[in-house]
Parts: sequence; C-alpha cells; structure tokens
Amino acid sequence: MTQINPYLTFSGQCREAMHFYQECLGGELSLQTIGDSPMAAQWPAAVQKNILHASLTNNGIVLLGSDVRDSDVVLSGGNISLSINCSSEEEINRFFTNLSEGGNVTHPLHDFFAGKIGTLTDKFKIDWMFYYTKNPS
Repeated sequence: MTQINPYLTFSGQCREAMHFYQECLGGELSLQTIGDSPMAAQWPAAVQKNILHASLTNNGIVLLGSDVRDSDVVLSGGNISLSINCSSEEEINRFFTNLSEGGNVTHPLHDFFAGKIGTLTDKFKIDWMFYYTKNPS
C-alpha cells in the first residue's frame, strides 16, 4: 500500500520533539544520530549527536523526523498541518490534551457534525488537526 508519511525537520530539537510525540501518542521510537550513521565522517563534530533520522510508529501513525536539511534555516508552520483521525473519544481527548502541553490551542475540541474536531499548534510550532467520527461509515 502506498502511503504519505509526514517528515518533520527541526533545528537540533528532533530528539526532544520525538520523545514528546512518543509520550503524547505512544508507539515505538527509533532514533539514529549522525555519529551512529555510515555518513558520520562527512559531518563536523559539532553535529554528531544531532538526529539524522527518527521514526515513531503506533498502529496507523507514522511520524518521521530529522535535524538535517539542505539549508541552515528551518521555517515553521503555516502551510501544513498534521491531521489525526482518532478511533475513539478517549483517544482524541488524550492526544489533544497531551499535544497541547506547552503549545497553543487554536480551536478547542468541540462537537462537529457526527463527531469532534479541534486544532492546536504544539510547543515545537507544528500545527495539528484532530478528528473523531462517532459513527464512521
């Protein structure tokens, strides 16, 4: 099955961000530093502890990340949001509460047609959208 998985880029905060997302969403987290990669010799000593590749998986959730990008400037937000379709009301409440810690709730969870919806920007300036449909078709 072909998939699109979000790949987030951080400026030295990938480890912290991915551990935060694991606490919020659960799942298995894998982190590979630049220094532990076959490409380590190509990078300066100052960035060896930065994350080359991170992967968080939990059932249908796949979230990828890195501290590495082609330019030194990482621009945040505005043009993309991560959307989570939750499987229960408990799950949407838990994910929303956890991810909002230290962030900004832009639209609190509220009833919306046949379910709930809400949006927030987390403490790493990543925009999130949450959906839960009470009676999926």
